[in-house]
Amino acid sequence: MHDMYEIIWTSMIAGLATTFGSLLVLLFGKPKERVLASLLAGAGGVMLAVVSVDLLPNAWKIGPPLQVIFGFALGLLFMYLAEIRLNVSNNTLPLSRRQRLKRTGLLVATGIALHDLPEGMAIAVSQEASPGLGLLIAFAITLHNLPEGMATTAPLKMAGIRWWKILLLNIGIAFFTPLGAMIGLLALEGVQNSIAFFLALAAGAMSFLVFAELIPLSRERHPHYALLGGTIGFIFFAVISMLHST
Repeated sequence: MHDMYEIIWTSMIAGLATTFGSLLVLLFGKPKERVLASLLAGAGGVMLAVVSVDLLPNAWKIGPPLQVIFGFALGLLFMYLAEIRLNVSNNTLPLSRRQRLKRTGLLVATGIALHDLPEGMAIAVSQEASPGLGLLIAFAITLHNLPEGMATTAPLKMAGIRWWKILLLNIGIAFFTPLGAMIGLLALEGVQNSIAFFLALAAGAMSFLVFAELIPLSRERHPHYALLGGTIGFIFFAVISMLHST
């Protein structure tokens, strides 16, 4: 087992990107749509490269195919059920504009917290599978969490929620990533020869996040910048990953 503290600190830094994104909006206001589109799509491109270049190839290399397929399917299912739960909650939005903005911000925060658990697990199991891979995935998750912190903060700020309450909420969200990393480490200790399963689980969760959320959200904001950001993000991480493996 690699240094547990290194994994926890790495995942904590990735989680705090949400708080940093929140702080940027609190200080400077919501960024332009093309900036958000580029960030979201860039994070999606990086995550897609993580899945296709690192997570799934390593999972196939380490474990039996059935374990990999089951893990990937379970990752997709977990994120799908989380998405359904959030959509059901979203149907009960109050009519007041301030209440709607507040509820929207809180729902986004809940979704981010749910997503951060498998992301933290991805950092832990990737670092166990290949030294240095966890750091690369943490970088991808950092890019993803930055605009998510902005997405949480903007509606809450518009609803008139006090800045320190918004900041505390985003600091709380940040802890879900290291919590996921700890769960991943405990799962690896408790279940022998399970690295391939958890790598595939993380790949499934990330794939759902990319195709169900990051790509559609970025295209809604600015399709051209979304395409540019996604392409740059994918190529950038693929090149870094190949250099890391040589």
